[in-house]
Amino acid sequence: MVEELVTAGVALASVGAVYLVAAARVVKQYERGVVLRLGRLASEVRGPGFTMIVPGVDRMRKVNMQIVTMPVPAQEGITRDNVTVRVDAVVYFKVVDAADAVIRVEDYRFAVSQMAQTSLRSIIGKSELDDLLSNREKLNQGLELMMDSPAIGWGVTVDRVEIKDVSLPETMKRSMARQAEATRDRRARVINADAELQASKKLAEAAAAMSDQPAALQLRLLQTVVAVAAEKNSTLVLPFPVELLRFLERSGLQAQAQTAAAEAERDAAQRPAGPASEASHGAVEEGALTPELEDLPEAEELP
Repeated sequence: MVEELVTAGVALASVGAVYLVAAARVVKQYERGVVLRLGRLASEVRGPGFTMIVPGVDRMRKVNMQIVTMPVPAQEGITRDNVTVRVDAVVYFKVVDAADAVIRVEDYRFAVSQMAQTSLRSIIGKSELDDLLSNREKLNQGLELMMDSPAIGWGVTVDRVEIKDVSLPETMKRSMARQAEATRDRRARVINADAELQASKKLAEAAAAMSDQPAALQLRLLQTVVAVAAEKNSTLVLPFPVELLRFLERSGLQAQAQTAAAEAERDAAQRPAGPASEASHGAVEEGALTPELEDLPEAEELP
């Protein structure tokens, strides 16, 4: 009798252990357990930790509540300005309602992936090439809104969508490169023209200043000669401006006038004063004029 009781107890303990192993479940911190009892959803979703189900009656499915990073395959499309591009993106989403993610959609990951691809194709067709290249933030927001609306019904929320890369045809790349080169060339020419304008204004001011002081032109010429000679050139070509010739001519005339005035003042200082000197000077003048009067022809000989 005792042996039978011991055997029954051991058998019962074994059945209990098997039942405990079959019924015990552990839900991790980032997971939620959705229990289907005889095909119907249980009243509550099991939280993280140790939990029990009825073996053979209950079926629990664990749902990951972490943010999922899903790459979207490159999609080829035609933009609104008729340019063929290939665009790939990445989607960040997470499950906010585990029961809806299990009940309302068969595979929420596959559903989000397909929805991301179709939304990406749609946004390519509605956008221009410049928007895809430079205004990606606006396109990312548009993609997020397009995907978030149906995903809410699946118990999924889209955290963000990012366009990773935009692949262009080689012909378009060359055209854009030529456009960029032309733009930079235009900027360089405008800058050079602006510099020439400013330089011409400064040169005009310098010319006006040199016209008031002609000696400044000669000094500037000498500075130019010194600067050119510092380059160790074997041949020096020196321009000789007409203004410099005029300056030298005026300087020579002024020097001659000053010399003549100085000589006149010196003669006047050396000449004796008084009536005798005036008489002798008059006599000299009369003697000098006498031969000239004798050489004059008579009045009858004049025609």
